[in-house]
Amino acid sequence: MIDLALLRDNPEIVRRSQAARGNDQGTVDAAIEADRSRRAALAAFEELRAEQNAFGKLVAKAPKDEKAALVAQAKDLADRVKQAQQVSNEASERAADALARIENVVIDGVPAGGEADFVELRRVGEVPAFDFEPRDHLEIGEILGAIDMERGAKVSGARFYFLRGIGARLEIALMNLALDKALQNGFVPLITPTLVRPEIMQGTGFLGEHADEVYHLDKEDDLYLVGTSEVALAGYHKDEIVDLGKGALRYAGWSTCYRREAGSHGKDTRGIIRVHQFNKLEMFVYTTPEDAEAEHLRLVALQEEMLTSLGLSYRVIDVAAGDLGSSAARKYDIEAWVPTQGAFRELTSTSNCTTYQARRLDVRHRPEALEGQSAKTQPVATLNGTLATTRWIVALLETHQQADGSVRVPEVLRPYLGGLEVLEPTA
Repeated sequence: MIDLALLRDNPEIVRRSQAARGNDQGTVDAAIEADRSRRAALAAFEELRAEQNAFGKLVAKAPKDEKAALVAQAKDLADRVKQAQQVSNEASERAADALARIENVVIDGVPAGGEADFVELRRVGEVPAFDFEPRDHLEIGEILGAIDMERGAKVSGARFYFLRGIGARLEIALMNLALDKALQNGFVPLITPTLVRPEIMQGTGFLGEHADEVYHLDKEDDLYLVGTSEVALAGYHKDEIVDLGKGALRYAGWSTCYRREAGSHGKDTRGIIRVHQFNKLEMFVYTTPEDAEAEHLRLVALQEEMLTSLGLSYRVIDVAAGDLGSSAARKYDIEAWVPTQGAFRELTSTSNCTTYQARRLDVRHRPEALEGQSAKTQPVATLNGTLATTRWIVALLETHQQADGSVRVPEVLRPYLGGLEVLEPTA
């Protein structure tokens, strides 16, 4: 949820954010009114409850001949308190529902508009040129015996696949390269749960507009399959006061991820660009709100180091407000060049969620107090960013392919593949 103080004191900032996202600004006024009603109902309930407590003491001290009449009054007062509590609870539910319709307030400078309105910040690396007709990643993967879509579909259905042989080794090598990068930069590695409770999925903001993308095990389980380890990592410190006295808490979560890809039929259905299951190493950071934007740039720098070391040509874009998830206040995507598509395609995203997720999951820290004062706890800021994922194989195979169907291994990956320099076609 957004900062209630911001909503009450500076609603125009929230309205501008909603407008930039393409959302109904009327949700802001509705939330303000619902919050006002909630507070009024709660005050009325607490006033009656205080009256009930005081009256109870009066009844206890009253003479016997007066108690009968007072007990009758106490019963009437108890009924009124019960009714006021119900009104307060209902007002709280309506306020929570109204507030849930307001997405995180975007950071100043985020471009307004939708998917096509991003701002390109920079391009890095030369777009690969070939003196032969380049093959797409699936054809290369089949030549190498690395990708098997046919058997994936036979076993699990459309958009599932097997990585086999060098394909499996390549993904493991890529993930281990990313893990080493994370370790060198102070991240604590975690292998995270891939099934989470509804309150964790809800708290991270994944059960809003894109809830149809999430797999749900209902009935007796009521658990969700995560589409990123961000979800589990955001819930890791739920209901805790974390210590940021020595700096940010940085985690690298390795997990399998699942996405239904609802509404994307006919889009990127060839190969492993848009699939239902993949692996990912996700960076996740808890830090102070004041340090969040600097941390965001730090995560982008780590992603760029990875892509540069792999010899990939890419661009960094500032994603427009209307294309942000509900939790993100700003998101940078890094898109690598995919030769056979003649286009840049997203390989990484990194989002600054400010305090939005932390408020929903109640993750706080205690700022350093002024001398002689006790500091109140405050919500932390959370950030997330991809450091490696299965989709990277697409750009790697296509960028480093050779005329005979072999693929040059980027030097940085060779130690993770036993020194292998070239991926050779299978017999």
